[in-house]
Amino acid sequence: MIQVEIDGNLYNYEDGTTVYEIAKDFAQKYEYDIILAICDGKLCELSHVMTENCKLSFLTTASHTGNECYRRSVTFMMLKAFYKVAGHENVEKLSIQHSVSKGYYCQVYGNVTIDKDFVHRLKKEMMNLVKRDILITKETVSTAKAMERFQLHGMKDKVHLLKYRRSSATKIYKMEGFEDYFYGYMAYSTGKLKYFDIFPYEDGFVLQMPVKESPRVVPLFEPKAKVFHVLKEATLWAEMLGVSTIGQVNDKITDGTIHDIMMIQEALQEKKIADIATEIAARKDIKAVMIAGPSSSGKTSFSHRLSIQLIAQGLRPHPIPVDSYFVDRVRTPLDEEGKMDYEVLEAVDIEFFNRQMKALLEGEKVELPDFNFISGKREFHGKYLQMGEDDILVIEGIHCLNDRLSYSLPEDKKFKIYVSALTPLNVDEHNRIATADWRLLRRIVRDVRTRGTSAENTIEMWNRVRRGEEKNIFPYQEEADAIFNSAMVYELSVLKTYAEPALFRVNENAPEYLEAKRLLKFLDYVLGLPKDYVPQNSILSEFVGGSIFPV
Repeated sequence: MIQVEIDGNLYNYEDGTTVYEIAKDFAQKYEYDIILAICDGKLCELSHVMTENCKLSFLTTASHTGNECYRRSVTFMMLKAFYKVAGHENVEKLSIQHSVSKGYYCQVYGNVTIDKDFVHRLKKEMMNLVKRDILITKETVSTAKAMERFQLHGMKDKVHLLKYRRSSATKIYKMEGFEDYFYGYMAYSTGKLKYFDIFPYEDGFVLQMPVKESPRVVPLFEPKAKVFHVLKEATLWAEMLGVSTIGQVNDKITDGTIHDIMMIQEALQEKKIADIATEIAARKDIKAVMIAGPSSSGKTSFSHRLSIQLIAQGLRPHPIPVDSYFVDRVRTPLDEEGKMDYEVLEAVDIEFFNRQMKALLEGEKVELPDFNFISGKREFHGKYLQMGEDDILVIEGIHCLNDRLSYSLPEDKKFKIYVSALTPLNVDEHNRIATADWRLLRRIVRDVRTRGTSAENTIEMWNRVRRGEEKNIFPYQEEADAIFNSAMVYELSVLKTYAEPALFRVNENAPEYLEAKRLLKFLDYVLGLPKDYVPQNSILSEFVGGSIFPV
C-alpha cells in the first residue's frame, strides 16, 4: 500500500493504482471534469501509475493548464476523425494554424473539399469517438524510430522538428491505432471530450472549443475577418520562404541562411509601416493616429518607426503615451483580487485626456503631463505642444481603439491601428504556438532587463494582464483602419537566449513553476541565435535590448 496526501488528508491505495482511479473518488467534489493532476509538484496525466507515497492535487478543465490539455486532446481526436473521414491517401497535410474565434483554424492541403457535408461527417465521427470512450495511451520510442514512423505517416514537419531534439527518446500518443506527437499532456480518454463544434471557414475549417471560464460551453463562432487575413498573409509568406515551423527555422540557422530571413522579415515590416504612413498622409483630415495592442506587442517601437515614416511623408508627428494620463495611484481601480488594475479604462483620467486633446486640435498651446510610476502621481515638466497644419498626434495605449477613451476627437480625424504579435510560426503541423506565449516570452525578457522583475513575477501577473486584454483590447480589433503584425519568425531563437536563464530561476515550490517549466520545454525545440544581427530599429530590440528608440 502507498499513502497519498490530498487536501491535507492521507488516503491508502494499492501500489500500482493510476491517478485516474484516485481521481474518480474525488470527482464529486469538483464542479468540472478532472483532466490532469500534480504529483509532488510535478504535472502528470491521469494515466500515471502511483508507486510511492506522494502529495496529489487535481486540475480541472476550468484551469488554464487543464483547458489547454482539453483543447489539445480534442485536437488529437479531431485529427483521427479527419483522416478517417477524408481518407489518409487524400490528405497531403492538415495544418493546425492560428486562433480564430476562440478556436483553431485548420488548413487542409490535398484532395479534400471542406463543405457543410464534410464538416457534418467529421463532427459525427468525433462524437462517435466520444461515445466509445477510447483510451489515449503513450508509448516511448527512440527519437530515430519516431522520425521513421512520422515519415511513413507523411508528417514531414514532425520529422523536421525531431531532428533537433536533444533527447534520445520521444513520447508518441496513440488513439486506437492513430498516433501523433504533441507538445503537452493529454486527457485520459475521449469520453470527456464532448464539448466542441466545427465551422467551415475560408479555405479550411475552425475547431471551436470551450475556454477555461466556461468549460462546458462552446463559444459562439465570431471570426474577426481583418485579423484573420493578416494572419493568413503572414502564413503564406512564411510558407513561401520555407519558415512556417520551428524545424524549418532551425534549418535556416544551421545552414547559415537565417540572416537573409532576418533582413527580409525586417524589410517586409518596414514596407508595411511605410504603407500605413502613406495611407494616413493621403487622408488630409487625419489629426490623431490611435495605436492599440496587447501587452508586449511592440507598440512603442512601432509608434516610433511610424513617426519616422510620417516625417518622410511631410508630416510632423508628436507621440502621446496614454500611460501619461493615468489617474493618481490612490484613485486606481481594484480588480476582483483587490489589486490595482491598470488595464481598465477607468485607470486613465479620461476627462483630462480629452480636454487636452480637444484643446490641441483647436490650436491651443498645452502642457503635456508625465506619470511618475515611483510616486504614483501625475507631473508636469514644461513639455508644451501647439499643433500646426502639418502636425499629427501619434497616441499609443491599450484603449486607443475604444472610442470611449477619445470621445472628444471627431471620428473622421482619427486613424486607428491595431498592433499585435500574430505569429505565423508553428511547432509543427499539429502543434500551434499561442500568440499569448509569444508575447509572454517577450515580456519576461524585457521585464528582467529593464525593470528588474523576475520571470516568476511576470508569470504571476500574466493572467491579470490577459483578462484585461480580453475585456479592453480584443473586442475592438476589427475597429482598426490598419492592422500591423509585429511577430517575426526568427525572434524565438533570439528570445530563447535571454528567456531560458530567467525561467530556470523560478523556484520549483512557486505556483508559477509549472508554467515556467512548460515554457522551458517549448524553448527546447528552438535553436538559439545571438542578437548581433538584430537591427537597432527592430521591434525585437525593444525586448532584447539595443534599440535606438527610447523604449
